[in-house]
This record gives sequence, structure tokens and C-alpha cells, in this order.
Amino acid sequence: MRTSHLLAAGGALLTTTQGLNLLITTDDGFGAASIRELYNQMTSLGHNCYIVASVASQSYTGFRNGFTTHPQLTADGDWGLVKAGAPSLGFDPSDNHIWYYNGTPAAQVVIALDYILPTVAKIATPDLVISGPNAASDTDVFLSSIYGKMGATYVALERDIPAMVFWTESDLVVPYTAIKTSTKPGLQDPSTITARLASSLVEAFIKKASGDRVLPKGYGVMVDLPSVTSGTSDKCTNPPFVLQSRSARYPGAKASYNVKTGVFSHSYAAADHTRGADGDDKGVNSRCVSSVTIFAVKYDPTEQRECFNLTDVTAIVPVVVHHNGSMPVIGGLGPNGSISSNVSRPPPDGTTTMPPPQTITGLGVACQWSSSIVLLVLAIWGLMY
Repeated sequence: MRTSHLLAAGGALLTTTQGLNLLITTDDGFGAASIRELYNQMTSLGHNCYIVASVASQSYTGFRNGFTTHPQLTADGDWGLVKAGAPSLGFDPSDNHIWYYNGTPAAQVVIALDYILPTVAKIATPDLVISGPNAASDTDVFLSSIYGKMGATYVALERDIPAMVFWTESDLVVPYTAIKTSTKPGLQDPSTITARLASSLVEAFIKKASGDRVLPKGYGVMVDLPSVTSGTSDKCTNPPFVLQSRSARYPGAKASYNVKTGVFSHSYAAADHTRGADGDDKGVNSRCVSSVTIFAVKYDPTEQRECFNLTDVTAIVPVVVHHNGSMPVIGGLGPNGSISSNVSRPPPDGTTTMPPPQTITGLGVACQWSSSIVLLVLAIWGLMY
């Protein structure tokens, strides 16, 4: 987190905290509603956000670093947002912070880190990489590594960049042009609420870090969001965040042979396991919970890094994430988080809105302070120095 300083009248040093540089990507395509809404949310909180994502869906591409061999697109992108013949790398004409590339999610992050951010945005390294929210209906350990969103996440972690990945239990992917201002029940669009949930957690981790790295080296955050029901009802519109063990929630998979059909399918190693029905907190509606998992990546065991130095992962988890039976259980949007359609992209409840990156407290503002406040600032300055 960066700060700006300005020497004001009376010798008082005024400081404003700037937002972070965030890279947002997805395997659903750069025009997906969920990623555009997350971009809007994080930008409204004062962060300097860039989207770099595929021109078309790149699900199930895993960790493959797939670069196009064509300088121009050979087919239209998803939803016709970019036409065949356009450059394979380009940006939204209405916002040069929103980029697309015709490659896998892993390649998106590499292109962003090695070309777009340092060359175009003059950003050496982003403070955080966010993958998603992505649509996925099966996110267990056995299958998660095949998803493109995880490839994007691991690329960031390999570069020692903090990363968070979000997915939803909904398979529905719609373009940002289809976002509704109000659904039939008079609620916000599911994509908007999903993005608000994700931004609420991201902002909570940023505030928890208090200016340091958002996450320790080698650590990532994996979040399984439920399918938001605001399109039809308010049944699941403000799910709480619950810390869950990945190994406990998904105890592994095995192959099951069906004698009647003659084919194999995967099943869980624990016979009594019901997906999504277990967690660290009791008394929580398991069908409307955002599961938060902390994981670590370390490829070279001989390399001395900060990986796995945490004796308790709860040390980096913000209070908005419930764990160890913590009560009361509060929704991810906060206790008073409104989902009414008349609320237009509000910042997450319980967070302090960051000033825009370009905002620096001016001398003229300082001169408008009352004399009592000036004296107080000078007194504090004297004690510090």
C-alpha cells in the first residue's frame, strides 16, 4: 500500500493512503458480468484496477500457458464484443484499464505481468491478483486444478504476488451488457451481489494487512461463493463467510464403476460426505455459505521462503470470516447490507472507502482547518519528532 505526503502549513505532514494496484482476471471472458461488476466495486473503493482476461471462455484449461499464434482473432469473441480480425491483444475502447488477450487464463496473467502492467500502466508489480468470480459447479480438490481460474492464481503465487480466487455455484455466465438494474423481486442483479460479496472480502483482507502485503508469500485465498438467488427471491443474497479446511470439506475423490452403464464416475472418498454440508461453524445454512480456504504453494522445499511459517492461518483472516464457532454469524455484505435494486453499487458494509489514487490533500484544504485542529496536529507532530 502506497502513501502520498505533502508538507502543509505549520510544519504538519499530511498523509493520504492510496489504493492498491489490482489485477483482475477470469476464465469466463473479459466481458463477463461478474468480473466487470467486481472491477466497478474495487474501483469505487479507490483501487487502481486492471482487467486482463480472455476474449472468450477459457474454462478447463488448467495451468496451461497457452499463447495464441495469430496476431489477429480468427473468430468472434464471446457475445460478439470483439470481432474476428481484431488484434489478439486489445482493450475496451470505453476503458483502457480493461484488456483482453486470446490465450489461457495463465497466459493472461503472464501477459499482464510482463507487458500490459509494466509497459502500459507503468506498474512494476500488482499488489494483488484476483481471479474471478468465475462460474463453476464442481470445485472439489479432485477437479479444481483443471480450471483456468486456478492456473491464473498459481501464476501469481509463483511470482510471489498475493492472489485470491473466487467462484460461484452457478453455471450461468452472462455478459456485462445483460446486467439488470432490478430483478423481478426488485433486487440487485446476481452478478452485482456476487461482486459485492467478493469485494467485501478482498477489502477486509486489505484492511487486515494494514499496509503490509495482503497475504504472506506463498499463501492464497480460495472462496466458494453460493449461487445468489436475487433473480427470483431473497433466499440466498447475503451469505456469511466461513473459514473451512480444504481437506476436511473435500476429503478426496475416487473412481466409481457403474455396472449398469459400464462407465466410471468420480465420487468422494468419505462415504458419508455431502458436498457443502460441513464446515467449522455450526448453525449456518450450509446451502448459503461462502466457504473461505487458506492454501499455500511451495515448489522448492530447499528454498527458504515465508511459506508455511504461519502456525495459525486465522492470524491473517479478517473478522468478517467466521471460524471456530464464532458467533453471531453475519452476512458477507454486513448486517445492514441492502440488496434492494435502488442501491447502486455501494461499497461493502463495514469498510472504509479508500480515497482515489490521485487524491492528495491540498494546502488549500489544510488552511481551512480550525485553529484547534491545527494545534492538535502540531502537538502530535512534536511528540513524534
